Amino acid sequence: MYYTMNVAGLQRNLPICPVNENLYIAGFVIFGDPELTVACARELLKQAPAYDYIITAEAKGIPLAHEMARQAGDAKYILARKGPKLYMRDIFSVTVNSITTAKEQKLYLDGADAALMKGKKILIVDDVISTGESLKALEALVEQAGGEICGRMAILAEGDAQDRPDLIYLEKLPLFNPDGTVME
Repeated sequence: MYYTMNVAGLQRNLPICPVNENLYIAGFVIFGDPELTVACARELLKQAPAYDYIITAEAKGIPLAHEMARQAGDAKYILARKGPKLYMRDIFSVTVNSITTAKEQKLYLDGADAALMKGKKILIVDDVISTGESLKALEALVEQAGGEICGRMAILAEGDAQDRPDLIYLEKLPLFNPDGTVME
């Protein structure tokens, strides 16, 4: 089963995948799709508020944040990692429970990146926002670092995220019944 959608002027067929026995989602993946990544970054930047740094969570938001930063001429974007890395110092973390991840995870921020964010306008970006759990985790990291969240952007808003007035997104992504029909 697939869901066909248009986003940023491009058509894609998204596989419909089970989350549980009653809920299915359309899998939206920009990894390996530079045409889609470039187009989505371009369209989001047209609506982006003024910011100092973009932040995203590992992993699916990375190509989008990278391409948005590249197109905007930013020298740096910030990445919240799923695990601490040897090069990271003065690390802090938050816990996240995402709809697309089977278990509880943590997001980690390098102290050097946190220092850059202090007192700066931070734009949070992700590929898809659904429950908002990953977004909450990124917000907590930005707040711990002393940054000011100036905006929240995603390519797609799924489920309840579609009704968030604080979220800028390109398209709505429905939720699905087990038979592949759109949930009402």
